[in-house]
Amino acid sequence: MTLRQVYAALYRTYGPQHWWPGETPFEVMVGAVLTQNTAWSNVEKAIVNLKTHDALDPAVITHTPARTLAAWLKPSGYFNIKARRLKNFCAWYLAAGGLAALQRLDTATLRRELLRVNGVGPETADDILLYAFQRPVFVIDAYTRRLFSRLQLIDGEESYEVLRHYCEKGLGRATGKVALFNEYHALIVAHAKSVCRKTPLCAACCLRRRCPLGHEILR
Repeated sequence: MTLRQVYAALYRTYGPQHWWPGETPFEVMVGAVLTQNTAWSNVEKAIVNLKTHDALDPAVITHTPARTLAAWLKPSGYFNIKARRLKNFCAWYLAAGGLAALQRLDTATLRRELLRVNGVGPETADDILLYAFQRPVFVIDAYTRRLFSRLQLIDGEESYEVLRHYCEKGLGRATGKVALFNEYHALIVAHAKSVCRKTPLCAACCLRRRCPLGHEILR
């Protein structure tokens, strides 16, 4: 089964996902930082708190006392750590010249700079690149690794970078790569949450006829 065939089956089943939730590129960036190790519904509550206090702004976040910021971010979990990380990110963002200056960087340079920010790892950086800056970067998360491992497209032990390059190369000739990568990642998340769980619901899976695990469980 190819990556494009997986995408087609997921899209037929779930339809467009309209990702990433966020009214501005900066809000998307904040969400990417806060969504580490928590559900998106919790991130939304934290973002609402920031908006309520007129604090969804890099300068305001940078100058807000850490304890105050942590209280606003409490719904997102690990709030003290995330307050520090968000402050680090916003300080970098402002020092780099903000959105306009960062948009002028090529993708490789921008990714390298993002990864230098304390608290920003590859998945968070790629979320920001794809959903805030509209760059053709494929996001790898635990759901992606789980799904592609079960389909035996990968062995599951590959590094993040190896998997990212595998996906980008496998879909590289497609037109509209940003839109494709955007939708594909969102569809994988939807499928993993509803069907391809840690304990999979193979009988309900749109990929079961092509999935070795599904065959094994359902036979």
